[in-house]
Amino acid sequence: MITQILIGGKAGQGPNIVTQLVGEALIEKGFYVFYSRDYQSLIRGGHNFNILTFSDEKVLSNKSKSDILVCLDEETAKIHKKDLEKTAIILNGAHENMFFAGMLFKLLCLDFSLLENALKKLKNFEDNLKQAKEGYKLETRTCKIILNKENKGNFLNGTQGIAEGAVKSGLDIYYAYPMTPATPLLFELAQKEVKDNKLKVVELENEISVVIAALGSSACGKRVMVGTSGGGFDLMTEGLSMADQAEIPLVIYLASRPGPGTGVATYTSQGDLNLALGAGHGELFRIVACPGDPLEAEELTNQIFLLSQKYKVPCIILNDKHLAESFYTIKEQAKILDIKDKTELKRYNSYETQEGEIATEDALIIKKGFDLRLKKQAEVEKFCRTFKQYKIYGKNNSKNIIVSYGSPKGAILDAIKDLDCKFIQVLYLSPFADIEKEINGKNIILIENSSTAQLANLIREKTGIKIEDKNKILRYDGRPFFSDELKEEIKRRLK
Repeated sequence: MITQILIGGKAGQGPNIVTQLVGEALIEKGFYVFYSRDYQSLIRGGHNFNILTFSDEKVLSNKSKSDILVCLDEETAKIHKKDLEKTAIILNGAHENMFFAGMLFKLLCLDFSLLENALKKLKNFEDNLKQAKEGYKLETRTCKIILNKENKGNFLNGTQGIAEGAVKSGLDIYYAYPMTPATPLLFELAQKEVKDNKLKVVELENEISVVIAALGSSACGKRVMVGTSGGGFDLMTEGLSMADQAEIPLVIYLASRPGPGTGVATYTSQGDLNLALGAGHGELFRIVACPGDPLEAEELTNQIFLLSQKYKVPCIILNDKHLAESFYTIKEQAKILDIKDKTELKRYNSYETQEGEIATEDALIIKKGFDLRLKKQAEVEKFCRTFKQYKIYGKNNSKNIIVSYGSPKGAILDAIKDLDCKFIQVLYLSPFADIEKEINGKNIILIENSSTAQLANLIREKTGIKIEDKNKILRYDGRPFFSDELKEEIKRRLK
């Protein structure tokens, strides 16, 4: 049983809080819940909407058609009429968002006490309660979907996973300049700063200041992370190169959105893979890892901090808007590693040199510097193999191999439940996961939120294996994959 609700309206009308209230109540009843956000770069007006999908079985994505439409304004019905099942229920009228929250709770057979208790945590309790009671009383229909399970999950998005992983890794300072979709991490960590006096969250005037401040703090022994999106990361690349040359630990959170240029500020893309792998001058080495859900976001962030401290190299957590801002039901606990390595307080230098000197032009010393970095790179690659560099799902003996990374994971897992295929989710992009033995000689299907299939190009570079263009399922309109549409695309490419 899968049910989907679309809640839409103008920015400022509160679709987010209604979605959150309903989602948390459904989780309390034992359902699996997933919801994504679609919003314009506006504070007021325009059209925003959330899609909430829930089921008694694990659900990690949305489908293309909704069963319930909640219209906080008149435009929502006009815009989304085409996105509804034939039997869909439409809730509309000139009401406030909490009125519709009450209607939804009644419609979904959710106890009103759950809503009342949640409203106590918000501002304007009395007014919100009045509106919710009116909506609950007015709605007479019910969907007859009642479930009670003891194994209730947590409701987390990818940003919260990154924040938890960083804090549990001993994060001391987070530097950032706001840029969607990395900005939510700034807010998330700022809230944690209030509760933890040891954590400092600092907003500076631009991304160049951010990365230089981070290098200075890291050189003084602090565990530091910076956050940005593609355009801001462009400005950080000189600092990235300096971190590698000077051997200063640096963790960068890179949250991707459509480009080039300012692109589409509030939508999703995986177009920054090449940027993460290739930015910076000289033959610098970096570690790049990409999670596919909030649990992996927490665990990979922790691993990235460990690697940064242990090997003194720049490390990048690659994410995108869809995973950063979508909420998942997580019932497992993250495995967190203890980080013992620390940064030594000493003189750091961005020039090629040897210990204690300012700079060198000596050919032997120059070559020695490169050789030492290459040796360290080999050590990092060997150590990274102690982590799970990729995951396998589906039918292990299938000749059909789906390859992807990052946020498409959820839609892929929902799409392949009854298909003859094996899904390989790449977690480590640098050093690249050793997947050649898994894909060689198989019917490979690539799924990616980009127009140029950057993962396919990386696979060919690292393994020599070419993925045929006809087997590349690409979406690059700023929107995530829907599981039902993706299933049909995969079926067309199965052997």
